[in-house]
Amino acid sequence: MSTANWIQLVVFLGVVFGCAPFLGKFLARVFDGEKHLLSFLGPVERGIYRVTGVDSSRDMNWKQYAAALLTFNAFGFASLMALLMTQGWLPLNPAHIPNMSWHLALNTAVSFMTNTNWQSYNGEVAASYLSQVAGLAVHNFISASTGMAVMLALFRGIRRRPAGPPARGAQAIEQAGLGNFWVDLTRSTLYVFIPLSILLAVLLMSQGVVQNFAPYKMAVGLEGGDQVLPMGPAASQVAIKQLGSNGGGFFGVNSAHPFENPTPFSNLLEMIAILLVPAAIPFAYGRMVKDRRQGRAIFAAKTVLFAIGLVAILFAEHGFNGMTGGHGTMEGKEVRFGISASAEWAEATTVVSNGSVNSMHDSFSPLGGMVPMVNIMLGEIIYGGIGAGMYGMLIFLVITIFFAGLMVGRTPEYLGKKIETREMQLSVLAVIGQTVSILFLAAAAMVVPAGLGTLTNQGPHGLSEVLYAYSSTVGNNGSAFAGLGVNNPYYDTTLAVAMLIGRFIVIVPALALAGGLGAKVPIPPSVGTFSTHNATFVILLVLTVLIVGALNFFPALTLGPVLEHFLALKGMVF
Repeated sequence: MSTANWIQLVVFLGVVFGCAPFLGKFLARVFDGEKHLLSFLGPVERGIYRVTGVDSSRDMNWKQYAAALLTFNAFGFASLMALLMTQGWLPLNPAHIPNMSWHLALNTAVSFMTNTNWQSYNGEVAASYLSQVAGLAVHNFISASTGMAVMLALFRGIRRRPAGPPARGAQAIEQAGLGNFWVDLTRSTLYVFIPLSILLAVLLMSQGVVQNFAPYKMAVGLEGGDQVLPMGPAASQVAIKQLGSNGGGFFGVNSAHPFENPTPFSNLLEMIAILLVPAAIPFAYGRMVKDRRQGRAIFAAKTVLFAIGLVAILFAEHGFNGMTGGHGTMEGKEVRFGISASAEWAEATTVVSNGSVNSMHDSFSPLGGMVPMVNIMLGEIIYGGIGAGMYGMLIFLVITIFFAGLMVGRTPEYLGKKIETREMQLSVLAVIGQTVSILFLAAAAMVVPAGLGTLTNQGPHGLSEVLYAYSSTVGNNGSAFAGLGVNNPYYDTTLAVAMLIGRFIVIVPALALAGGLGAKVPIPPSVGTFSTHNATFVILLVLTVLIVGALNFFPALTLGPVLEHFLALKGMVF
C-alpha cells in the first residue's frame, strides 16, 4: 500500500471511531426521550402522533410490538409492489420506463422492505423517478428505522427492572413493556436519518452526484457513438442508502457509477457513512443500560472481527494472486479508487448489512472474495445493519454467556438476569434458522434446471456466485457476485423468500427474547458473577462468533472460494 492509501485508511477509520462515542451519546438521548441537539423538532414529532392517532405513552409488550412491526412492514411491501407494477402509467417517468414484471416487483418490494436492497435490475432502465423517490428511498428510511426499533426493544428488555411483586411465567412476559414501536420508528427517522441524510446529500452534490428530475441526456462518447446519460434525484437516495445500511444503487453499477460516486472524496464520505451509525450503536447501548463498559466491550469485539477481515482482504487484493503472477489486480475496480479503496469498501459494506459496492466483488481474488462472503455468513453482526447488527450480536452474547456459565459451573446471567432455557432456544433459533435457509436454498439452486440455467461461470466460481447470492439475501446484505443471472421467476421468488426468512427469523426471536428478559427480576452480583465487560469476555465473544460461524457455515459455504484459490495457483481459471 502506498502512503496515500495509508493516509486514506487512517482518516476513514479515525473519523468513524472518533465520532462513534459522541453519536452514541446523541442516540441514547434521542431514544430515552431526553433533551438533545435536535429537541427543537419536538413539535414535529408530537404533530406526527396527533395526525396518525398514535398514543406515544402506550407501552407495548413483545407480541404487540411484533404485531405493529409486521403490520407496518406488510403494508409497506404491498404499497411498494403496487407502485412498481404500475410505474409506467404514473408521472415522474421522463424515460418512459415500463411497469415491472410481477416477479421483479415482488423481489424488489421484499428487498427494500427487509433492508436488503438486493437488486435484480438496473435502476436507470427499470425504475422511474417516482418509484425511486416515493418507493425505494422511502423504504430506505423506514426499513432502517424498523431495525433500530427492534434493537431498542431488546435494550429495554435487558435494562427493565420490574416493579412490585414479580409475576411469573407467561403472565410476567405479557406485562413486560418494551416501549412503543411507532415512537421508536418516528424518532429514528426524524432525529437521526433525515438530518444526517440532508447533510450527506449536500456534501455529495458538492462533489458532483446528480440531483434533479431532468430527462436523460444524449451525448457523444469518446469513440464518436451516441450515449445516453441517466439523470435523476440520486444524491438524496445515495445518502440514506449508506447511512441506513441499505445499499441499493440509484444506478445499476451502484457506487461505481460516476454520477453516484464521482470522486475519491465522495468515496471517502460514503465509506464513512456506511459505518458511522452502526459503530455508534454499542456506545448508545452502554448508556441506555446504565453500564458504559458493556457498550465498550461489544464495540471492541465488533472491531476485532472487523480488523481481521480488513487485514485479510487488503492482503488478498494487494498480495498474491495466481492469475496475475503475484501482483494485485485492477480487474473490476474503478481507476479513480484503486485497489485499497475498493477492498476497504468491500469490507465495510459486508461487515454492515449495506451491500453497496464501488467495485465488482465477482472480480476479486478467490480469498479476497471469500472475506465479504464470510462477513455475511456470520450473520451481519460485525457492526451489522442499523439495529440488526446490534440485536444479532446480543444474541451471540447470550450464547457466549451460556457457554461461559457451563465452563465455570454457574448459572449464566447477564446484567443480573438469568439466561435460561427459553433464552437459549430463541438465540439458537435465530442463528440456526439463517444457516438452514442458506444451505437449503443454495443446494436447491444447484440441482434444479432453473437454478443452473443462468449460471455464467462454471466450477468453483459458479458455486461461489450461487452461495453468495443466498448468503447475501438471507443476511439482508444485498451485494452480489454478479455473474449470476437473477432477473427471472425462479431466482426472483426464491431470493425474495430468502430475504423474508433472513429478516424475520431473527426479528421475531429477538423481540421474544426482549420480552422474556424484561420479565426477569435481576439478582444482585456476587463474587462468582462472570464479568461481561473485560478483555477475557471480549475474546470469548469473538471466539464464540467465529466458532459458531465455522460450525454452521464455513465447511460448506467457503468451499467454492477455497477450491478456486488453489486451482488459480495452478493457472486454472473458471
